[in-house]
Amino acid sequence: MQNLKLNNGTVMPPIGFGTWRIKDEDECVNAVKAALDVGYLHIDTAQIYGNESFVGKAIKKSGVGRGEIFVTTKIWNDNMWWTDLVESFEESLKNLQTDYVDLLLLHFPVTELRRPAWRLMEQLAQSGKAKAIGVSNYTIAHLEELLRESSIKPAVNQVELHVYLQQPELVDFCKKHNIVVEAYSPLAHGYGLDHITLRKIGKKHGKTPAQVMLRWTVEQGAVPLPKSVHPDRIKENFEIFDFKLDKEDMKDLAKLEQDYRTAWDPTHVA
Repeated sequence: MQNLKLNNGTVMPPIGFGTWRIKDEDECVNAVKAALDVGYLHIDTAQIYGNESFVGKAIKKSGVGRGEIFVTTKIWNDNMWWTDLVESFEESLKNLQTDYVDLLLLHFPVTELRRPAWRLMEQLAQSGKAKAIGVSNYTIAHLEELLRESSIKPAVNQVELHVYLQQPELVDFCKKHNIVVEAYSPLAHGYGLDHITLRKIGKKHGKTPAQVMLRWTVEQGAVPLPKSVHPDRIKENFEIFDFKLDKEDMKDLAKLEQDYRTAWDPTHVA
């Protein structure tokens, strides 16, 4: 398992633990601690998830040093205003019980707010309170706009990515511009996990369909962010670095593309 180096030199673990929809405190704390126990060193949260304080509590209770853990949070749409973004970020730091995050993202390309919000993000990066900055749910058009106008290039674009939503043009664009793609919902919320192609490839490698889906993400050069509250599945989702998919596997998996989204679609956001 090899870490990735972001375009500003920050080192990122190649898999992260997602916490979307884990809103119960005990469930969230236990899940994050289980993930850290397994070996995840990359925890992804967001202001809108409502669990930053739970994530912070779990990290403190885990006994793993803060410097060993890569922590991501995201600025929610309502907080992108000039008067709110920095204040909301300071609240996130307080909730996470830390004085910096390793990665800070704009959660969505809000038409009226994303450009001035990015300038504030650049200031936070320069302050050292955000070791790296990036975006989420940005399309190629949004990224092109940002690259034209920004003084700091986004290090990451976090988007929905899985075998049923492969987004090859976006992935290739990000690679060309040295922007790491993070894949949220890499298991498509369980959609199609029983597909015969996944089961066939899993049997071939002695892996589960879920592990095949996650390994496909890694083969794209992306960072998967699987989420679960079950310790056995948390462990299973982490065990994807001891096998590789071959050309035949990748060819078969490419045929699963359905442009199937489980979350929002930013393609029509001006």
